[in-house]
Amino acid sequence: MAEPIIPAPQAALITLDQVVKDYGDTRVLDHLNLVIPQGQKVALIGPSGSGKSTILRLIKGLEAVTQGTVAIDGVVVGAGRDRRWFSRAPVRHQVGMVFQHFNLFPHLTVEQNLTEAPLRVLKVSKDEAQERAQHYLRIVGLAHKTQAWPATLSGGQQQRVAIARALAMRPRIMLFDEVTSALDPELVSEVLNVIRDIAHEQNMTMLLVTHEMSFARDVADRVIFMEKGNIIDDGTPEQVLVNPRNPRTRQFLNILTER
Repeated sequence: MAEPIIPAPQAALITLDQVVKDYGDTRVLDHLNLVIPQGQKVALIGPSGSGKSTILRLIKGLEAVTQGTVAIDGVVVGAGRDRRWFSRAPVRHQVGMVFQHFNLFPHLTVEQNLTEAPLRVLKVSKDEAQERAQHYLRIVGLAHKTQAWPATLSGGQQQRVAIARALAMRPRIMLFDEVTSALDPELVSEVLNVIRDIAHEQNMTMLLVTHEMSFARDVADRVIFMEKGNIIDDGTPEQVLVNPRNPRTRQFLNILTER
């Protein structure tokens, strides 16, 4: 009888090892261990203050860890209060992030917002930067807005430009931090649909902090429920969102349903 074929384990792209993050006397992450393979789409859910956004900020290098290590593709980018991240430029540029607020440059056109970082940071040619801008604006459905000013766009359009701007750096990892929380309800779906399309069509690793459970179920391969700086539940969308076994997860989802 032939030996069964055992699939090779997925290589870790992001590793958080015994990560502690304190803000003064407040512990936000408590000896957290997390491994995310290449290409995985992960939704981080949980109550406010549970540490979800902090994880993204540590991966992006916007914050220093208090203890433990953060590594991307085997390269340590944060270790015990050491912000060595900024000396690891080749790895740093592999991570794109979209925030709750759009943070577009108001004095630059939409196209200029997208070309600024590729030109200055990656040193690509002007032609290539403009080609990237056109390509990613098409992906988010805003190719007709290249010469528009951010102030003339709706909130949903501005957030889609912010997504295109992050994609223009061609990152391996995309981080989305509650990107619809600052939008009017009628604009939420247009942004979520763009992210959903990217998740289904792009082979990149994605971490999404979200309170939109139906969206998390559609997009994510894996859902992590956090509370008080710890991972309480971790599994497929079916396991965590549809048939949660953990009582605290069930309680959290029931509260969301009742709102």
